[in-house]
Amino acid sequence: MTGAVPGPDGALRCPWGLSAEDYVAYHDEEWGRPVHGDDALFERLCLEAFQSGLSWITILRRREGFRSAFDGFKIASVAAFTDADKERLLADAGIIRNRAKIEATVANARVLADWPAGELDALIWSYAPDPALRPAPRTLADVPPVSDESTALSKALKKRGLRFIGPTTAYALMQACGLVDDHLADCVARGLR
Repeated sequence: MTGAVPGPDGALRCPWGLSAEDYVAYHDEEWGRPVHGDDALFERLCLEAFQSGLSWITILRRREGFRSAFDGFKIASVAAFTDADKERLLADAGIIRNRAKIEATVANARVLADWPAGELDALIWSYAPDPALRPAPRTLADVPPVSDESTALSKALKKRGLRFIGPTTAYALMQACGLVDDHLADCVARGLR
């Protein structure tokens, strides 16, 4: 099945939202809801980068470990991480221990620490497409892996010095943070932004 499917409560949901127990609350209460604030968006950028090449459930199940390891993803705190902090992160079993992703997270925080407050939020949200021009997807096949907006957002972030944010990662960020509503047309969570 690729359309919305009934969950244990009978409500129709995106199939992925029922594929693991951990996904139900994330799907129903978080995914696709607007996220604002530089630190909150930095967290999502980082988690989407760590997810690259992995299943989102892997990241979701370790999210609290990531939050603890990266001091709540406060940009100013992560920007001050030292080489010793990076080594600590590489030894932390509560996160994905990938040197390139850890290095990118710290480097991105250092770039963002020099931005004025609210600039990351404003930049990311400037790429939100007009929802009236996007028909609701009926099946998972109708949900693209990238969009013109995610490609442009990726380029804009890279031009400003951020790493590990390609068009697919940018689109996943846009979905997770409510810039686009990719809940299927019959999904109970559609339009709850």
